[in-house]
Amino acid sequence: MNQIDTTQTESRAGDGSLLGLTQRQPPANMQAEQALLGALLTNNRAYERVSDFLTGAHFADAVNGRIFDAIARRIEAGQLADPVTLRGEFEHSGVLEPVGGMAYLARLLTAMVGIINAGDYGRVIHDAWVRRQLIEIGEEVVNNAFGARPELDGVDQIAAGEEALFRLATDKGQDGGFTSFDRALADALDVAEKAFHRTGDVVGLTTGLRDMDKKTGGLHPSDLLILAGRPAMGKTALATKIAFSAARALMREAQEAPPGTQTKGSVAIFSLEMSAEQLATRILSEQASVSGERIRRGEIGQREFDRFVQVTRELAQLPLHIDDTPAISLSAMRTRCRRLARTKGLSLVVVDYLQLMRPSVGTRPESRVLEISMITQGLKAIAKELSVPVIALSQLSRQVESREDKRPMLSDLRESGSIEQDADAVMFVYRDQYYLQQRQPKETAYDSTEKYQTALEDWQRKMDLAHNRAELILEKQRHGPTGTVHLFFEGEFTRFGDLDLVHEGGYPPS
Repeated sequence: MNQIDTTQTESRAGDGSLLGLTQRQPPANMQAEQALLGALLTNNRAYERVSDFLTGAHFADAVNGRIFDAIARRIEAGQLADPVTLRGEFEHSGVLEPVGGMAYLARLLTAMVGIINAGDYGRVIHDAWVRRQLIEIGEEVVNNAFGARPELDGVDQIAAGEEALFRLATDKGQDGGFTSFDRALADALDVAEKAFHRTGDVVGLTTGLRDMDKKTGGLHPSDLLILAGRPAMGKTALATKIAFSAARALMREAQEAPPGTQTKGSVAIFSLEMSAEQLATRILSEQASVSGERIRRGEIGQREFDRFVQVTRELAQLPLHIDDTPAISLSAMRTRCRRLARTKGLSLVVVDYLQLMRPSVGTRPESRVLEISMITQGLKAIAKELSVPVIALSQLSRQVESREDKRPMLSDLRESGSIEQDADAVMFVYRDQYYLQQRQPKETAYDSTEKYQTALEDWQRKMDLAHNRAELILEKQRHGPTGTVHLFFEGEFTRFGDLDLVHEGGYPPS
């Protein structure tokens, strides 16, 4: 790589501080650029060695980049690209005047060292581009730290710098591209083969809930799932149950893998409302069957504490990671997911909840609806980019409370248009017992004891039917059926589980 030697001048300010002034040329290799262009002009088939990762934007010399793009356009159109065919494009445009006009194309032919080395030349050019990008990112970080963007505080500047670095780390020189149909068919066949070899109804990652897995086939990569409900319905408890079950399934899969097989996978929970300690306490309460309320009050005995220790040892091995940063931005979340995917592997992301998030650093949405739209689009982009399911919890508007039937509908979603549009599945948690408790008859509301007793008995009968029951209403599912999944809910431990409808009677399966 051709580089000019660093020239450093040091001077001392009046206060004695040392100012280091450095002047360096950005990394570039003009010989490699010219040699690659010469190889392409000599034999257009050399383009196949660099077409999948190199573009004209990667060249340090803008003229060389323009020539590369012109060569690429003709080759991809099935036409010959050489100094003769390119003459018409460059002769009157003036692009080549700074480098000597059309004679420059002839000189490029003499700069060619060997066609077989075209791939190596391309990688050298791309590496120099990566280094120049790193310099630009570093300069931007320094300028922002000095106050170039006063709207960003220190934490936001860290997030912006991390996002830029990880975007560069995952950039392969392309903005995407087509997938051939035979490749797509092969991927579809691979999914079908996994489903064929698996027992039960789960193709994706299990939720730990039998009837939910039957409806959805598990959690599938690239899907954005919205789990919504009014306060006290158990959204966080259900999401935690799913995350815990998925992490346990990943741990079991890693343990059962053949020796020497490297399996990577983990679950990330972004808890914007509860702290990591509170979330861990909730999981511990559920697994140890000790009321979380008693844990907070310290009303536990030696036997229960010993059970805590035992359960903690078992849970400590779970590939579960909790980030409790309040009001985390979309860009920071994306960066942390990328980092976890690169280091530990990532299989599921849970966000609790999306109305508490902020959009990407530096964006200023004009309205709350637009802000939520940017967040849901960003979460869907994370799901697709990292090929993982993303479960985002959402609040519901108060209009639910004004209806006689409190079961949620899609229109009850706050800023519902964007959420419903971007989601692959929308699910609502509903517990009839919560609302029935508020409707307990009062004797003063009736003009006779008999009417009060009749109303009380009717209310008690409904309470018995709704006791420890919850509904998961699958209102939208892009790739499967909708319907209602009936679940068991134990309020003391905020624990969801499967409901045995065959032996207990009650609600019929939907």
